[in-house]
Amino acid sequence: MKRSTIDIWVGVFVAAGFAGLLFLALRVGNLTFSTTQAYQVQAKFANIGGLKVRAPIKSAGVVVGRVSDVRFDNESYEAIVTFNIDTHYQFPRDTSAKILTSGLLGEQYVGLEAGGDGVMLKSGDRLRLTQSAVVLENLISQFLFNKAAEGKSDKDGKDGK
Repeated sequence: MKRSTIDIWVGVFVAAGFAGLLFLALRVGNLTFSTTQAYQVQAKFANIGGLKVRAPIKSAGVVVGRVSDVRFDNESYEAIVTFNIDTHYQFPRDTSAKILTSGLLGEQYVGLEAGGDGVMLKSGDRLRLTQSAVVLENLISQFLFNKAAEGKSDKDGKDGK
């Protein structure tokens, strides 16, 4: 082969490698260049844990949207989460939202559970039924306090005999 032909093939492979790295970087960062139509829905949560913008919105394990904004409400002292749901997916007005975690220590996402109302959500609606994130530190401290209280009551019961 000629030197110029080899140089062209090397250039093609290098360009393909850079395109592959760019694709992987966008997938890891949850960035997409999608132009799908979506409608915005809001929900208030007492605690969102580590939920971030661009976190997935899932229903029955299927990604139906992404979190678009997270802000704090100074009046109710709650977090207001705004998310975009793809227009292909319609949900009843009484749909509930929970903040869930993938695995034990994985990323957090919003899980939607469809209700039974005949009226569907539209852009600008607010979900009324929400469940905040479960914070692992709170569960551990609650477990430890309960164990300490059990130990104290067992000790008190033995002294009274």
